Amino acid sequence: MNFPYFISQRIQNTKTTSFSGTVTRIGVGSIAIGLSVMIVAFAVLFGFKDAIHQKLFSLTPHIKVSKFSANESYEENPITQQSDLFRNHKSIKEIAHIQTAATKAGILKTRQDILGVVMKGINRDFDFKRFEPNIIKGKQISFSKDEYSKEILISNIIANKLNLSVGNDVIIYFLNAPDRPRKLIVKGIYETQMEEFDKTLIIGDIRLIQKMNNWGADSVGSYEIYINDFEQLDAVTKKIQRKIQPDMKLEKVTTLYMGLFDWLGMLDRNMVIFLSLILFVASFNMISILLVLMLERTPMIGVLKALGGSNWQIRKIFLWSGFSMIFRGLIYGNLLGVGLCLLQKQFKLIPLDPVNYYMNTVPIMMDWPVILLLNLATVSLVLFVLIIPTFVITRIEPVKAIVFRK
Repeated sequence: MNFPYFISQRIQNTKTTSFSGTVTRIGVGSIAIGLSVMIVAFAVLFGFKDAIHQKLFSLTPHIKVSKFSANESYEENPITQQSDLFRNHKSIKEIAHIQTAATKAGILKTRQDILGVVMKGINRDFDFKRFEPNIIKGKQISFSKDEYSKEILISNIIANKLNLSVGNDVIIYFLNAPDRPRKLIVKGIYETQMEEFDKTLIIGDIRLIQKMNNWGADSVGSYEIYINDFEQLDAVTKKIQRKIQPDMKLEKVTTLYMGLFDWLGMLDRNMVIFLSLILFVASFNMISILLVLMLERTPMIGVLKALGGSNWQIRKIFLWSGFSMIFRGLIYGNLLGVGLCLLQKQFKLIPLDPVNYYMNTVPIMMDWPVILLLNLATVSLVLFVLIIPTFVITRIEPVKAIVFRK
C-alpha cells in the first residue's frame, strides 16, 4: 500500500474546519482560473494570427520576385515567364505554389463618382482557394480563352464609395493611358477588413495590364511564391535567391509588411510574460495554501514522526494533497477554458473593431496539443514548487508538535 497516498486520501475525506476548506477551494479555484485564462489566451492568439495570415496571404505571397526598378509607383518593369526560376520551380521542394501577377494604377469612374485604385492583374494560375473566403457577394472572375476578361472584383469599401453592386458596369482609366479607357463588369465584391487592400485594390485579368503596357503574353510584373512551411521562410528565400537573375529582386512578406509582423511578434512576447505571471501567482497561492494545511495538521505530523515516519514520507502526504487540488483545478479549468472558447467560436459573443483588428469578432483557434502542454506544464511547475513548503516538515519536532494546539 502507498502509505503517503493513503493518509492524504484519509485527510481529504476527514471533516475539516471551515477555514481549511475555504483555502482548499481557493487553491482549486486559482489553478482552474489560471489554466482557463491560459487556454483562452492561446486560443485567441492562435486564432488572431491564423486569421491575419489567411487575410494577408490571400492577396500577398510569402515571397515576391520582381524586376529592380527605381520607380516607387505601382508601375512595374516586366519579367518573363521563361526564366529558370519560373520554369523549374518544382526543383525547390519547399515551394507549394507559384503564380504570376502585375499591378497598375488607375481611376474607376461611374456616372456620379471617381476613385483612384490599383488593379492587380491575375492569371489562371491564381490560387482562388486562398482568396475565395473573402468574397462576400458574386463570384470569382472567369477567364476567356482569347481575349482578356472584362470582369473584376472590387472591395466592399470601393463598392460603397462608388455605389456599385455585382453586375454593374464601370469605366477604368489607367494613368499612363488616359485616352484608352476600358469598360469593366463587377463580377464580385470582397472584404478582407485590411485597409491596405480594401481601400484601393481591385482584381482583374493580367492580360488587360499586358495590353495597356504593350507587353507580350510571357511578360508579367512579378512571381508570387507560396511555400509549404512559413517557418522556413528565411531558408527558402536563400534557395530562391540563388536561382533569380541579377536584375531581379526578392521581397519577403515579413519585409513588405514589417510593421504587421513586428506587432504579431510583440503579441508572442507579451504572451510569454502574461503566462509567466499567471503561473507565478498560481504557484504562490498553492505554496500559501499548503503551508496552512500543514499548520493545521501539525499534531498529526508529530504523531507520524513519533511512530517512525520519515520526513520524506510525511512530505509526500502533503504533496499528494497538493496534487489532488491541482488535478481538480485542471478539470474545472479545462471545462471553463474550452467551454468559453467554444461559446465564442460558435456564437461570436465578443465583437472587435475591424479598423483596428482586421476582423469584427474575437477569433478562436483550438490547438489541442498546446492545451495538453499547458496542462502538463501547470502540473509539473506547480507540483515542483510545492516541494519548497514541505521542507518545513523537516524542522518540526515530534514532542512539540504533538502538544501543538490550533
